[in-house]
Amino acid sequence: MYVLELAGQDDRFATAEAATATSDCEVVAPGLALTGAIDPDRVDGLAFTHRASELIGRADASIASAEAVLEGASLDRTGSVAVRARDVRSTAGVDTRGAERALGDILVDRGFSIDLDAPDHELRALFADDVCALGWLVVETERGYSARAPTDKPFFQPGSMDPLDARAVANLAGAASGVTLFDPMCGTGGILVEAGLRGATVIGADAQPRMVAGARTNLEHYLDVAPALFLADAGRLPLGDRAVDAIVFDTPYGRQSKIAGRSAEDLVAAALQEAHRVADRGVVIGDRPLEAPATDAGWTVSAIYERPVHRSLTRYVHVLGQSV
Repeated sequence: MYVLELAGQDDRFATAEAATATSDCEVVAPGLALTGAIDPDRVDGLAFTHRASELIGRADASIASAEAVLEGASLDRTGSVAVRARDVRSTAGVDTRGAERALGDILVDRGFSIDLDAPDHELRALFADDVCALGWLVVETERGYSARAPTDKPFFQPGSMDPLDARAVANLAGAASGVTLFDPMCGTGGILVEAGLRGATVIGADAQPRMVAGARTNLEHYLDVAPALFLADAGRLPLGDRAVDAIVFDTPYGRQSKIAGRSAEDLVAAALQEAHRVADRGVVIGDRPLEAPATDAGWTVSAIYERPVHRSLTRYVHVLGQSV
């Protein structure tokens, strides 16, 4: 069993992404989830999970209870250790320094030495709401997203998706080595960058030559392979049936906007139909729920997640699969 430290404030979305790298996740307290198994390499690339630790035990959120769990645990490790305690989202009101001292004393009594700089093992003491979870740190996820902020990319367009969300939707689509992922409305290429960094083979298209050129600049900057990008209408794709493993796209916002002579609403409907033809699974983002047009196009909508961006924009992330 493993305990996950979730990022952000939307635990439902975070656990959905985490489930792409673990077995089913169960939220046990704000910011904490349990799972039966993990793929450490996949966990390392999650956007909304900070860490995964091998669970030692659970108790209520008090130092005394944490001490009792540790004292009764069979510890199959030796060497040096550091204890890191967290009051997750400030929901438990626990003295984390006091917890670190108390648990460190128990470990010293059990034969461990304390090394706060380069320990052999790190004990995580996680207090959240009325829960305490103790575990040995296994994976701490890479956090280089700020270096890929939209405004810091070589090509920038207002409204571009934050790299954390782009990584999460790429993961929800199954981005990984051996997977071909296609974005037919690639814009600046943010989702493709994150999918490519996860090892996926990425393909992109856009109806605007400027976007294709800009996405090419961004992908060449962040990825080691030449990007496969082309100019195309997302409602008329020059791809064969089931040509890719997964499709991901962030739709135009605003029902009244005109693109290639069509309303955004008509373009999205056509794009969903084409997406259904070329891929078995997908993730589609819109500024409103798209369950009806997705279902009309033949998709099964397995989940919808609301991602507030600012007061006037909420993104709706739809996870799609083929109807049986």
